Amino acid sequence: MAKATAPAVDKRRQILDAAIRVFARQGFYATRVSDIADEAGVAYGLVYHYFKSKDEVLNELFIERWSLLLAAIEEADREGTSPRAKLEAVAGFIVDSYRHDPELMKVIIVEVTRAANSFGRTHLPEIRRAYDSIAKIVADGQAAGVFRRDIDANFASMAFYGGIEQLLSGWIFELIPAADSDFDQAKTLLVTTICDGLEAR
Repeated sequence: MAKATAPAVDKRRQILDAAIRVFARQGFYATRVSDIADEAGVAYGLVYHYFKSKDEVLNELFIERWSLLLAAIEEADREGTSPRAKLEAVAGFIVDSYRHDPELMKVIIVEVTRAANSFGRTHLPEIRRAYDSIAKIVADGQAAGVFRRDIDANFASMAFYGGIEQLLSGWIFELIPAADSDFDQAKTLLVTTICDGLEAR
């Protein structure tokens, strides 16, 4: 049975991977389903066999990646030794995700999380879940006396994620250097900036 389903899974993955490249190159709204089919090297109708529309393709790409982020935040919260270490792990996961898969991260940032009137609004519950999980790390740090209590945990979470998103945008639009050393430095500087600001006085 597994052998019969393997080719179908491969074709579906082939279409999704092709969509990442086309969305990153052309933008979601300028992309046609036929562009995805051409990039994947499959018949036009096969894309519709797996997906109802290009919207569904983008939805799947977002949910796949965002579920990994949510899992990474939960793992960091569970295993981190300190609030700072937890935030370092989250920042590291996001920056490394861009380092290893920049086209997909470009699609997620430009076409989903920044698209407040369309896909971003559709996925607000998932996006908010990530913010809430980071806010929990901050709130736990405040309860432990590590972080100052006069800064709202939700505000700190938005500042933390906003800082990361702005870094990713800088790399996506080639506004800042993007060598391996820049990625590593960015992780450290971001967490230092946020955590030093939150540190209990």
